[in-house]
Amino acid sequence: MRGVTVWFTGLSGAGKTTISRRVADRLSESGILVERLDGDVVRQSLTRDLGFSAEDRNRNIERVTFVAKLLTRNGVVCLAAFISPFEEMRETARHEIGEFLEVYVKAPMDVLLARDTKGLYRKAMAGEIPNFTGVNDPFEEPVNPNLVLETDKLSEEECAQAVIDLLVRTGYLLDRDSSHPGAATPAAAREPSLATPTQAETKAYGGRLVDRTLRGDALSDARRRAQSLPKVALDERSYWDLGLLAIGALSPLEGFMLEKDYLTVIESMRLTDGLLWPLPVTLATEGDAARLPDDAEVALTDAEGRIVGLMRVRDRYARDKRKEAALVYGTTEEAHPGVSQLYAQGDTLLGGPVWLLDHPAGTGEYGLTPRETRQAFADRNWRRIVAFQTRNPLHRAHEHMIKVALETLDGALLHPLVGATKSDDVPAATRMASYRVLLDHYFPTERILLSGFPAAMRYAGPREAIFHAINRRNYGCTHFIVGRDHAGVGSYYGTYAAQELVHSVQHELGIQVLPFENAFYCRSCAGMATEKTCPHGADQRVSLSGTKVRSMLSSGELPPGEFMRPEVASVLAEGYRSAASD
Repeated sequence: MRGVTVWFTGLSGAGKTTISRRVADRLSESGILVERLDGDVVRQSLTRDLGFSAEDRNRNIERVTFVAKLLTRNGVVCLAAFISPFEEMRETARHEIGEFLEVYVKAPMDVLLARDTKGLYRKAMAGEIPNFTGVNDPFEEPVNPNLVLETDKLSEEECAQAVIDLLVRTGYLLDRDSSHPGAATPAAAREPSLATPTQAETKAYGGRLVDRTLRGDALSDARRRAQSLPKVALDERSYWDLGLLAIGALSPLEGFMLEKDYLTVIESMRLTDGLLWPLPVTLATEGDAARLPDDAEVALTDAEGRIVGLMRVRDRYARDKRKEAALVYGTTEEAHPGVSQLYAQGDTLLGGPVWLLDHPAGTGEYGLTPRETRQAFADRNWRRIVAFQTRNPLHRAHEHMIKVALETLDGALLHPLVGATKSDDVPAATRMASYRVLLDHYFPTERILLSGFPAAMRYAGPREAIFHAINRRNYGCTHFIVGRDHAGVGSYYGTYAAQELVHSVQHELGIQVLPFENAFYCRSCAGMATEKTCPHGADQRVSLSGTKVRSMLSSGELPPGEFMRPEVASVLAEGYRSAASD
């Protein structure tokens, strides 16, 4: 389930505890996992050793943040009610927890005094109680809370409903009677439920499926605010990474990497918490954007200057490009397309959480989101699903691998990469048309699901094979095919180097990798085979390089039917003819 922390902040007596308790009751009545962390209760147990100095207040919130983060990661709605007087403390909690909503509970001082049955405010005003927030210690009002509740004007029930409505607007809850978050439903009829399309969500990498897509009022507010924010341009790769981050394909990442994660990833394929992660996910920039102040909120723009996302800049750092190239790609040669793209990027990296405003990821031809594929699998009663990654048109060897896997599994996700690729790769639209014609003629439609994978190709070979396996686990798959030279380019990686690296970390992936030998059509065997099953020589094997196939198609010549289905070849040839005429 998708958890969230709702952080209630405000002065003593404003109503934080009362409102959070009522919200908890409402959610619990609807069968939703909910826990309350309240200032007074926590100080009697978790933080009983702490006082009220500024240092102890910080320690108090650090411990609460840690507990809230664990609850949120495990699909719980955590209601944290703490005075938490300093903006920096609250922003740290937001950053650490990730799925975080801030509610400012406020009331004028005369109301707080009237509610103060213990007389604490008057004692503080008389100098009898030191360090009392709001009297002789400061309270910093939230700069940009998700919700403000003025409890001198709203009833307890109205405040609780406002929090429920916030959870609906931001996509954490669904109205039982609506088909989409935030649908208008009479308040009395609303029964919130956690937005959990399938139970498979608990299998997401790192423990939870991330969602950084804004919806409803939150989206409208963000779009208005973005117009006046500093702009940071995304290059082609970071543009597609933004979409992957937002839809949860890169779970548990919630944004572009901070320096500490970046360094451990390139050096040891680990996040700082020890979780296996093979590739850096970074936002490179230069010029004015490289000089942004700490904690700046920025608008992310695409190649045409359209605002597509928001980011809170938590880190700004330089990188050693040659070191990254050598460690990630295994080469520093600019002829390698991934290295070439790396060298062309800015020298400064920005790190921090992102929110999606406008992006093709998970829409139309670019396919289903991880939540949607999980729901599709559940609708089909598929429990064991194999994913097949490709950036190329499918030939008979690819078809063979998928069908062999289908002999023992429930279904297959044909998941071609539809983001940025090399200029000489077949365009995504042409490839998608070729996949559809193949599926129409040579696969049982009830056993296979076609959906685009909205990612940029890195050509990082073995490391990218691990990356692709993690991605497909987040999409809900249980198995993943790794063939020869997975995600490779040229002769930079060994034929089965990707399989060897993936095998070494198989126990950590949580998705079963299926390694396949290079397959070919054998004329003597009169069928598909591999070196493990075919005794005949190379002269009987029909196998063509990608370069040869592209050359044939460009000249109007179709590859032999033993290598590629004629229906597929015809679609590709037409695509090449259209491109040539354009």
